[in-house]
Amino acid sequence: MTQLQEGDDGSYDFVAVAYREEDYWDVDLLPVALTYDLKALVHALRQQPSISGAIGLVSVGEDFFIIARVYGRDDVSIFLSDVTASVEWQVAREVLEYLDIEVPEDEDLDQVLPAGDLSILADLGLDEMELGALAGDIDLYPDEVLASIAERLGFQQAFQRALDALG
Repeated sequence: MTQLQEGDDGSYDFVAVAYREEDYWDVDLLPVALTYDLKALVHALRQQPSISGAIGLVSVGEDFFIIARVYGRDDVSIFLSDVTASVEWQVAREVLEYLDIEVPEDEDLDQVLPAGDLSILADLGLDEMELGALAGDIDLYPDEVLASIAERLGFQQAFQRALDALG
C-alpha cells in the first residue's frame, strides 16, 4: 500500500494519477518516491490506459505542485506551480530542465511564478487563467489546489477517495 510521506513541516507528499475509462474518472495513488523523480513519474503515467491521457498530480509538502499529462508514448505536458521551488527541490529543477528554463537567480526569488504548459488541462475545462490563478494563490496549500482542480475537472470524489484510503 502506498503511504504518505510526512515532510519536515508536517505536510505530506503524494502522487495521484487520474485517468478516464469510458465515461468515468478513476484516481489511484502512485508510490511517493515519484514525487522526487520526474523521469520515473512520466514513465509511470505512460503505463496508465486512458482515452484523454493520464494526469499526474504531485503535491510536494506545503511548497508546490506539479501536473504532468501524458498522451501515448511521446506527448508529455508539464506544469510547475512555482519556479522558485527549483532552488530547494531536485524534482522542480528536473521540471525546469525538461522545460528548458533556467533555475531562477536569487534576485528573482521574491515572487511565485508558474512554469510550463498553462493549457495542460484546458481541453478538460480548466483554462490557463484559472490554472494560473490557482497556482498563484498563496493562501492554498498544494493539496488544496489539486483537490480544487480535481473538483473542476469532475473527479473530486475519486481523488478524495484515493487520499482517504491512506488514512
